[in-house]
Formats: sequence, structure tokens, C-alpha cells
Amino acid sequence: MRILLTNDDGIHARGLEVLENIARQLSDDIWIVAPETDQSGLAHSLTLNHPLRARKVREKTFAVSGTPTDCVIMGVRQLVDGPIDLVLSGVNAGQNVGDYVTYSGTVAGAMEGTLLGIRSIALSQAFDFSDHRIIPWDTATALGPKLISDLIEIDLPKDTLINVNFPNCPADESKGRVIVSQGKYEHGLGIDKRSDGRGMPYYWLDFIGKPPARQPGTDIEALANNEIGITPVRMDMTNHAFMDDLRSKLIG
Repeated sequence: MRILLTNDDGIHARGLEVLENIARQLSDDIWIVAPETDQSGLAHSLTLNHPLRARKVREKTFAVSGTPTDCVIMGVRQLVDGPIDLVLSGVNAGQNVGDYVTYSGTVAGAMEGTLLGIRSIALSQAFDFSDHRIIPWDTATALGPKLISDLIEIDLPKDTLINVNFPNCPADESKGRVIVSQGKYEHGLGIDKRSDGRGMPYYWLDFIGKPPARQPGTDIEALANNEIGITPVRMDMTNHAFMDDLRSKLIG
């Protein structure tokens, strides 16, 4: 089985090392194509206005001057020798749940693999931002191999990827796996205005949202319960339930 690894935290990220350790328990044919620098929050973006460059880091490992989406395309179309059986994206430093899935470069890497017709899984490791970025990587390391092994035995519907979030707890405190839907946050991004040394303004995007209310059956609730949240995500974003209503009111 040939596996392509990517991420959005960059080629030097600890989570990518964790992902490689997980993948090598499943196959000895591992390829890595990851961004040269941190691409967090760039979602499913492409690099169209300047060229992409690929730097060979070591055998079967490349750093690309682009987004996670660019990396998957480069891997599939240019860098990997032969067809790819599985795309794994992550392991992201921080959960990708609720509405924040739409911003996630980690999930986007799996999206691009799915668009290319390849089974794809996004993996993220939750942690507490108030805890000085102490990330329990051992949880993903311990629980990831068996989970991925089980997932690849399941036939996925066309245009469907799997989004996995590991809880912020030691592996032996995880309460198991749950299949959950995507939860809902209130919009939690604000602007922090500052001034540079010459008094000129500059701005940082800032996470200002409050923790969401309990939402049974969602990825947010799973992490609150120290469970591994597993969410099937469709590429089709059509609101099918609303189509007839819209048609009747707009067309007649």
C-alpha cells in the first residue's frame, strides 16, 4: 500500500513526524509531500499566481512552496512514483471540529485527495490553548494505527473523506471512538489592532469565541468526552433538503 502524507503545519512539524510513525506501522511505502512553511488556516486554496518549487528533503520526502492542496496535487501528478492508495493529512496541532473545518488546511489536504479519487483521512490532535501548547502527541501515536487500519477496510462513498480528532488526554484515558456530525461554533474570530515602532497600525486575527454549548452527537461533544471523534465529510455542499422549497419560491 502506497501512502502519501501531507499536512498544513509544514515539513518540520512534530505532527508530521507523528503521522509518519503511524503510517510506517501500516506500510513500508511512505511518501511525504508537505508545505515548506506553516500553511495553517489556508483551507482548500491553490497557488495560481506564482510557481511552485519542490525541495527534496530525503528519499521519498519533499517540501513544496505551497499549500496542502498544492502538495497533494504535486504528489499525485509529479513527485510520487506510481498510484497512491491512501492520503493521510496531519497530524494537526489542534482540533479541526465544527465550523473551523472550513478553514483547515489539514482537512483540505484530505479533500484534495478525495477529489483525485483517493481514500483520504484528516487527523488532528486536540490540546488546550491555555496549557502552553502542551500537545499529547502520544495519544494520536498510540491510537492512530489501529484506527486507520480499521478505516481502510471500510468502503467509503464517492466524494467522502474522514475527519478524525483525537482527544486532549492520555491514550489510556480515551473513552473510545464515536461517529459524529460536525458541530457548530459561534463565529469566533476577531481583530486585534496594534501599532508598530513608528505608530503605524497592524492587525492580528484573534480567536475570541467562547467554548460552544454541549452538542450531543457532534465532534465538539466527542472531544469534551475524551472520545475520538470520527466524521464522514462530503464534498457535495448542496443543501438538498432546501432545494424543493427554494425551487417553489423562486421558480414556481
